[in-house]
Amino acid sequence: MELGIGMFGDLAFDQTTGKYRDAGVKIREILEQVKFMDEVEIDVFAMGEHHRPDYAVSSPEIVLAAAASITKNIKLASGVTVLSSSEPVKVYEDFATLDLISDGRAEIFVGRGSFIESFPLYGYSLNDYEELFDEKLDLLLKINSEENVTWKGKLRAPMQNQTVYPRAKNDGKLSIWRAVGGTPQSVLSAAELGMPLVVAIIGGMPIQFRNLIEFYKQEYKKAGHDESKMQIAIHSHSFVSNDPEVIDGYFNNYKSQMDRIGSSRGWAPYTKEQYEGGRSKDGALFIGNPKEVADKIAYMKEIFGITRFVGHMDVGDPSHDVMMKSIELFGKEVKPVIKDL
Repeated sequence: MELGIGMFGDLAFDQTTGKYRDAGVKIREILEQVKFMDEVEIDVFAMGEHHRPDYAVSSPEIVLAAAASITKNIKLASGVTVLSSSEPVKVYEDFATLDLISDGRAEIFVGRGSFIESFPLYGYSLNDYEELFDEKLDLLLKINSEENVTWKGKLRAPMQNQTVYPRAKNDGKLSIWRAVGGTPQSVLSAAELGMPLVVAIIGGMPIQFRNLIEFYKQEYKKAGHDESKMQIAIHSHSFVSNDPEVIDGYFNNYKSQMDRIGSSRGWAPYTKEQYEGGRSKDGALFIGNPKEVADKIAYMKEIFGITRFVGHMDVGDPSHDVMMKSIELFGKEVKPVIKDL
């Protein structure tokens, strides 16, 4: 079972200056953090994509390429590539290049994304939200499997015996995961295509997702795919500290980001009761000391049979030193427990 860390590059808002923290400083901190993840033997790093002032990273592949040059073993993934508003040819080219730079460590998590800013930014209509993703995924998977591509869709110009270079290291094939938020149709599509699955569980109780993941397993096998190659991951908000005051204080970081997002989505203000409920055994927050976090991840493996857990670790932009300590504990104290399962 692999352990990974995900980030969005959250930027704290300074009430005094009325500005978000400097994006350049944040990105350089992320790179230092990824280098450290590699040193403490974290298996995967996933970098998200956003097009908003409160996130530093709109181009994960650029950050991942920079990370590739300072790491040796850690897998480098997008988390996620918003494929609906991306160009599949460019996505493949960028990640194949990353794959060559990193000597075969690139992965793509593709999804619709829970933010829609990229659609008007890149000139796409939200009326085509579903069809854009399905069509572009079809093209990306074809490019991934064939060097010379002939393809036709409705929303993009066709391709006629065109080549896409460079090719990724593994016979041109990248590891492409389907990232979902809980929609059965998305899970069914991933299973039928034989794609590895990443389920974002960021609220409520994880046990509520058991039927969805069992549905994926059932349909994956029904489609005739090799069960030994099935990969299932969950991606959940996480943070590790041995200091109860740090864990208690992290609520402020978490609340600030949840309330900022929630203000545009009609959410009620985030409460301490929600935070503590999420941290309980049955909650979706993997926030606590190393034993608490390891125990919850072990519980996820027990109920879901997951092959990978990705802890999303920078919600609300905690300080660099606190992040580094959380990464250290995740690698040196949580991972050995999980490795022994």
